[in-house]
Amino acid sequence: MDVAEKKCTACGGNSFVQATDFINLRPLDKKLAIGSEKVYTICSDCGEVASIKVKNPEKLLK
Repeated sequence: MDVAEKKCTACGGNSFVQATDFINLRPLDKKLAIGSEKVYTICSDCGEVASIKVKNPEKLLK
């Protein structure tokens, strides 16, 4: 579903922003792996996190 078509399950809003943080997701058994960024889709009306997506999931397999 496109961000423009989403509807917030918490407040019913339809305005979203995408953001990331500076902590990469890494496999549990590979502590020194670079890993991948997470992309959050957040309702800009109430702040509810609508989804979290791994930007490069293939980096978790290496």
